[in-house]
Amino acid sequence: MKNNNPLADEEYASSLLNSLQECYELALEAKKRGIDPDKEIESKIVYSQAEATEYLVGLPGLAKRMKELVTEVPIAQVPFKLAEEIVYGKFGHLEPEKAALTAIRTALAILTPPGTTAAPMEGIVDVKIKKNEDHSPYLAIYFAAPMRSAGGTEQAVAVLLADFIRRALKLEKYRATEEEVNRFVEEIRIYEREVGRFQYRVSDDQIRYVCQNLPVEVTGVQSDKTEVTLYRNLSRIETNKLRGGALRVLNDGIVGRRNKVLRYVSEIGLTGWNWLENVTASARQ
Repeated sequence: MKNNNPLADEEYASSLLNSLQECYELALEAKKRGIDPDKEIESKIVYSQAEATEYLVGLPGLAKRMKELVTEVPIAQVPFKLAEEIVYGKFGHLEPEKAALTAIRTALAILTPPGTTAAPMEGIVDVKIKKNEDHSPYLAIYFAAPMRSAGGTEQAVAVLLADFIRRALKLEKYRATEEEVNRFVEEIRIYEREVGRFQYRVSDDQIRYVCQNLPVEVTGVQSDKTEVTLYRNLSRIETNKLRGGALRVLNDGIVGRRNKVLRYVSEIGLTGWNWLENVTASARQ
């Protein structure tokens, strides 16, 4: 039977908080005895997603600013506005690559459902500023593996965030070489044969089309021991092994969640993504 007594709810919540505090103090006392080499409790108590995000990315003042932005701009724009402010140094000076990585992780932590931390902190391992063949600088985002296909929307939005940050840093678009485009096709087909299935079927031509139009490089660390056989030793791809995270982001994120990605593009007013309207994929049965 449902309890409609608000006082009973408050008492129950208060008892939970008191029990939590007792456990925390007990753990702190145990740490002080020196049995554990780490003297501090690893888990922190936070009371909102804003506080959790600030703790995860280590930017003092972030929670306060996040709460302010919720009242100033449409909710869909909050992660992007925070990312922009991080790049512009509102929370302290960071070198461009570090600023880009922190901004993407922060925005993705806000977009990810509360309680989920793996995607922003572990799914994205690095962001680098690299050079096109004409020596113009561009942004590359490195994904780890395994990346869940079920989290495809967040993965794809991470690429949108990278493009947004690329513009804030005044970097050029990524221009994939023919070898890099074909490398993605080869990797995806090898992955399907030898490692596992993707959630969506995407044709070779569609993969090439996406790679040729992405304004940032989607890449990553190796996820499997299996190596490619044709497009090896490419100067801008650091491994000959499969990059499972990057493959899932492109196949099941950007292509598979195309409609949701376009909705985000519309909500934040991000230009230059109309090409995605021509992309199609079919769900596996």
